Amino acid sequence: MKIRPVESKDRPDWEQLFDHYAQFYKVTTPESAKNQAWDWIFDSAESFWCDLAVDNQDNTIGFVQYQLMHRSLSGSKVCYLSDLFVYPEQRGSGAGRALIDHVMLFAKTNHIENVRWLTQDSNLTAKKLYDTYAAQSEFVLYSVPIS
Repeated sequence: MKIRPVESKDRPDWEQLFDHYAQFYKVTTPESAKNQAWDWIFDSAESFWCDLAVDNQDNTIGFVQYQLMHRSLSGSKVCYLSDLFVYPEQRGSGAGRALIDHVMLFAKTNHIENVRWLTQDSNLTAKKLYDTYAAQSEFVLYSVPIS
């Protein structure tokens, strides 16, 4: 397995991963949102990246998307791991850990002092992996749709 940046030719594989990720979280994602996310990945003015986990035959196993965000209390930026998905049949293969470690290395290389992410409380499989990195935060997310 290797981790590599997504390339233009990967759009069909990326879309399949993105769709499975959305289905996992029971979210319907409009085509315009997928197009926007895809554009962010390749826009050098955006601090948004996507990398793929691929097997030895270059078959896609999973993906990770991450970005920088400001942290006013420290006067620095943190790396926010926004999306992580590994195909169910590949879970336990080390792909999820490899993708997280890849983001950690990105942060370390770029002198970013913190990587953070969210998951649903019911996502026990993921939490088992995440708990090997750090204890769950005490913070609670509030998400208020603006209509």
